[in-house]
Amino acid sequence: MTANDSGMSTTQLVVASKAGDNEALGRLLEQYRGYLLMLAHRYLSERLRRRVDPSDIVQVTFLEAKQDLANFRGNTPAEFSGWLRGMLKNNVATAVTRHVMTQKRSMNREVNMNSPAGDDSGGAAWITQLPGSSTSPSGVVIREEAVVALLNALHELPETQAEAIRLRYMEGLPLAEIVERMGKSDTAVAGLLKRGLQKLRTLIDTDTNPWW
Repeated sequence: MTANDSGMSTTQLVVASKAGDNEALGRLLEQYRGYLLMLAHRYLSERLRRRVDPSDIVQVTFLEAKQDLANFRGNTPAEFSGWLRGMLKNNVATAVTRHVMTQKRSMNREVNMNSPAGDDSGGAAWITQLPGSSTSPSGVVIREEAVVALLNALHELPETQAEAIRLRYMEGLPLAEIVERMGKSDTAVAGLLKRGLQKLRTLIDTDTNPWW
């Protein structure tokens, strides 16, 4: 559910959440699920993503956000996004440390036993959870190939460009809401989209990708 669904802007959700509205906080966090999943995928290597599920890290981050909301001193969506991103980075570091310390010796063997070669389903979760991601059985293979191509291409972009493109072309948000969510001007967001699209068109086949 987005701000549009609830009749509240992202800024209003931030204010309501800080005032103790748990329903608003739930809606607010859901707005950032795709963003945090994308970041978790970016921060984890392909090898670690087979052992550390980005979705689990995001869920831990959500739980911490609910518990520590009183410590959030900002008032804007951009500040809230930065606050969540900081927690996510810490949780990624914790997960990686735990993994390296406790399971390094058996990593290769267990990956081979439990994960098909090239399996990246955990990392692609941020795309499969977006609106309009479902497809008919006949289109499953094509969609999965497009997911991988888009995922790899977004890794080549700066974080702000990747997030602007995700919000515009995968969540389908209008420019005004992207501006509010990212805390940037209309001109800045338009520039991020333009430069990001130019780069993506050199990296993927936009004619066959279902989100273009």
